This record gives sequence, structure tokens and C-alpha cells, in this order.
Amino acid sequence: MEYTLLKSIDSPADLRRLPRTELRRVADELRAYVLESVSRTGGHLGSNLGTVELTVALHYVFNTPEDRLVWDVGHQTYPHKVLTGRRDRMDSLRQIGGISGFPRRDESVYDTFGTGHSSTSISAAHGMAIAAKLKGEDRKAVAIIGDGSMTAGMAFEALNNAGIAHGGLLGDVLVILNDNDMSISPPVGALNKYLARLMSGSFYAAAREGAKSVLKNTPLYEFARKFEEHTKGMVVPGTIFEEFGFNYVGPIDGHDLDSLIPTLENLRDKKGPQFLHIVTKKGAGYKLAEADPVKYHAASGKFDPAVGFVKPATPPKTTFTQVFGEWLCDMAEADARLVGITPAMREGSGMVDFHKRFPQRYHDVGIAEQHSVTFAAGLACEGLKPVVAIYSTFLQRAYDQMVHDVAIQNLPVLFALDRAGLVGADGATHAGNYDIAFTRCIPNMAVLTPSDEDECRQALYTGFMHDGPATVRYPRGAGVGVVPAKAMAALPWGKGEVRRRGQRVAILAFGTLLHPALEAAERLDATVANMRFVKPLDTELVVELARSHDAIVTAEDGCIMGGAGSAVTEALNAAGLTVPVLQLGLPDEFIEHGDPVKLMSLCGLDAAGIEASIVKRFGARPVVVRSTAVR
Repeated sequence: MEYTLLKSIDSPADLRRLPRTELRRVADELRAYVLESVSRTGGHLGSNLGTVELTVALHYVFNTPEDRLVWDVGHQTYPHKVLTGRRDRMDSLRQIGGISGFPRRDESVYDTFGTGHSSTSISAAHGMAIAAKLKGEDRKAVAIIGDGSMTAGMAFEALNNAGIAHGGLLGDVLVILNDNDMSISPPVGALNKYLARLMSGSFYAAAREGAKSVLKNTPLYEFARKFEEHTKGMVVPGTIFEEFGFNYVGPIDGHDLDSLIPTLENLRDKKGPQFLHIVTKKGAGYKLAEADPVKYHAASGKFDPAVGFVKPATPPKTTFTQVFGEWLCDMAEADARLVGITPAMREGSGMVDFHKRFPQRYHDVGIAEQHSVTFAAGLACEGLKPVVAIYSTFLQRAYDQMVHDVAIQNLPVLFALDRAGLVGADGATHAGNYDIAFTRCIPNMAVLTPSDEDECRQALYTGFMHDGPATVRYPRGAGVGVVPAKAMAALPWGKGEVRRRGQRVAILAFGTLLHPALEAAERLDATVANMRFVKPLDTELVVELARSHDAIVTAEDGCIMGGAGSAVTEALNAAGLTVPVLQLGLPDEFIEHGDPVKLMSLCGLDAAGIEASIVKRFGARPVVVRSTAVR
């Protein structure tokens, strides 16, 4: 496709100069451009194809960037990026030095709020709307939120607040519910069933308008109007939002520009909280994505749009996520107390087979991380053994529940933390850099860091059998290729192991950094310990290595501040030992998106980087004062 019309649009102002009759062609070119772009770079696909018409309509009707658009989750913003001056940079999407796959305030003035996690848009847009009132500015704030994101409590907290005037202020905020009956995993919960009553909505709307025309100017009209107010809640999905103080409109076809644009124009001119319910199809316009929206949610790499996603000729290595999924099924077979919980990430967390085999013991709670943890605590109180499968970055959203509801009560809840460390193309919003630091400081909490696929399986078993809360963290993707043993055996509790004996320098490796540490140690003739546990830390091993070596190096794929290396220095201080310690890990900054291997190299956490850091700090053959106990 030539994209002749799309190439004339370098900003929304260019779009707004077009006659409305040209917008259908803009949408068609935009959809084709997004599909072609993602086929070359990888990235989120289905959600972006589904928001093409909505994006065109929003930028056509609203005076962006003066009017603020806040996109929830953010993986549906590729059309928005194309229309806001980043069309020619789409070939750098999610790559080092390229544009982000999510909205970023430092990337464009049209990205009014940075998003990666879900359910934040209404709160942010409400804040912007109130700020406009306080500053005396006449502008709108629009939150675009998907039906999956509406399952989170934060969205309803925001609705509850935005619909009420505080100090006489009521923000001009428009919430657009993009109802595509499809989150990343199949949507769950009462809200989704409520929105599904849309099927009767078209019947209701037609019957309502027909009755109006018949009863108009008759004594029955007023009676019918009052009766409607009492009964429409049984049929119309909007009643719940009207109870929050919003003026509800919809549902309307989110792919019909002739419906979208006039509706948005009407709502733009209204004051106070407005709510527009649109219905779209995830993957719209691309038959393969329409037929399998879960599969085509995102492309991991390049693909031919004419063919779609194909299996690689060479079977990929087993991922840590797959190791977890297989362990979960095996453990559930062996222990009827096991209950698996996920906050809306069935596929991502490797729980599809578990769901099929143990449907009554599988619980997808929707995008409700806080609830998932306290729900697990309730199960544990009754003698069950819950396993919460959750991305490291998403556990941040349930920290209080982890402390207050699980750890204080010392309940046996196992947290399987997927996507620990850098995650690559998804960038800072999804990176699991902080879980070691924020979990190890919690009393009663055990923290396990397996180094390979087999050790991951055994660590999960160890954490599950532990009579208290435990986290097992593992990265995205595959490990070094160690085939997990079918048998499950508990790791020695709180004990590491020396994997290589060397001289002068001892490298204490946590998690998968064991393998680059071993490679670096071969060139340095250093000792390497696979620590396995951050908490309880193997202090005996730490002290022994400190006394027998001139320097200690810690290596972890988490933040240095408060991480495993900090635990080692605390242990040395407690033992009264003075020995030089070099802590290697992720720096105190948000790491950009890009290829994870390259990012780890840039952070100095590959074998060459570990070697270079040790040589820079201690020299090729470090000679320092031997550590001694202070009495």
C-alpha cells in the first residue's frame, strides 16, 4: 500500500484539516500500516488493530494535545503514535534507542500520561480534569480503558471519586470503555458478564425508541418514562456507571466513524463526567487476529502478515514459564491442597494446562492483584496451599496485601514471580527489577533465586513445601537448557553451593547470573557460589568465603540498592568481617526497552561485563588485606 493519505498526516492538526469523508480511508491506511509495522518489529497487534477508528475519531474531534488523551495499559497506542508524528519511527519500536511500545511523556507531548500497567487512566484523567478547573483552563481529559482493565478495583475507586463534586469542582472528564470482550487472557468476573448483556442492548434501544414514537403526546408517556427509570437497570449496561455520577452513552459501534464522531462531538461539548461505551473487535480488519485474539495479542518477532504466526522450524528451548506450568500440574496431581491463582495472566504465566486439568482449583481473578493475594491468604487460613502466579512487576501492586495479609500471619502462600529482572522490549513499566529488595525485607518471607530450569522446578517444590510465605523468582524466556528432572526434591533450606573453587575473588551469584559468573571466573580463576537463597541467606557460606578470599563479588539481575548484594554486606557486618565487596546488579535508574541480551550487556551483567568490573575494581590479580574478625 502507498499510504498516500497517511503520509500527509504528521500531526493531529493535519488530520483535522481533512474532510470527514476522507477519514474512512485514513483508518484503512492506518490499520494496514500498523499491521505492516508490527510484522517487521514485533509488538502488540490485536489491541492496536481494534482501536484504529477510535484513535482517528479522538484526534479528529478533540484538540489534542491541549485536550488530554490517557490510554489505559498503553499497548493499544500504536495508531496514536503513527498519527502524532512518529510514523517514520515505527521501525524502531521497542528497540534500544527507539520509540516505546507504551505512551511516554518524554517521547511526545501527545503522550500525556505514561502507562504500562492497567486501570490507571481514569484516576489520571480525573486529576488532569480537576487541574484544568483549578488553573482556569478550558480543556477536556479523556480516559480510554478496556473492559479487562475495568476489573481492577482502582478503576472503580476513580469512578467513585470522579463522579462527585469536591469543593464545588466537577472535572470535565470523558471515560471511554472500549468493550471488546477480550483482555489478554479471556475476561472473567461479574463485570464482564454484565457488559455481555450488550446483546440485549440493541433490542432495548430499538424497542425504547419505537415506544417513544407511539406513546408521545399520550397520557401513558410519562408513566412509561418513570417505569423505564425503574426497569432499565435490568437491561441497560449503563446503570452502574450512572450511579457513579456519570452521564452514560452507548453502547455504540467503535468501528463506525459515522457513529463515533458525532457522539464524541456531543460529549466533548458537555460539562461534567461523561461515559461512552463502545464495542470493538480485537484484531479488527485482520482475519487471523479476529479468529484468534489471544494468539495474536502480540508478536514476539517478525512475521509475514499473509501467513500469520508460524511455529519455528527448530523447537525453542523450554522457558521458565513452561517449567512452572509443568511443575504446577505435577504438584497439583500430588497434592490436592494446591490452588492456582492468576491476576488475568493465564497464558503469560503458563497456566493453560492447569486450567484445563484442574478447573475447580484454577482461579483467574481478573486484573486485581491485591485481591489475588488476599484471596490466597484466605485459602491458606483454611488449610489449602495457594500458588499465586504473578509477574514481578505486577506484584508491586499488591505489596500491602503481601505484608499485611500473608506475611504477618505467616501463611503458606507461594508466589511464583515470572518476568524477574529485565524483560526487554516492554521496558521499564514491566521490568521485574525490584522484587528481591522489596520481598527480602519482609519478616517471615523466604526468597529463592534458582539458576536454571531444573533448579527452578526444585525451588518451586521447596517453596511450596515450606510452612510459610515464599517467593521463587525466575526470568522471562529460556535458561541455559538444563532439562528439569521429573522427580521433585527439596533444596537444602537456606543453603548455597560452591560451583567452582578458585583464588582471591569469590563471586556469589544469585539466580541465572550464575552462568555468566562461571564463565568470567574461568578467565579470572575465581571461586563461584550458587547462592540459591536470598533469604534465608547462607551466612555460613558467606563468612567462609569472606575468610578465605581477598574480595567478594555479588551478582544479581535485580536492583543493587537493597538487593541480594546488600544482604551479603549486612551478613558480613553482622559477623564483624571487613572485606572488599563489589555489588553487581541493575543500576539505580529505569532501564530502557530493547533486546534483553543487549541490555544485560550494557548493564555489565554478561560474562564480559562481570569480568571487566572485577578487573577494574581489584585488578587482574587482586591483592588486598585478608579479612579478619573484629572483636
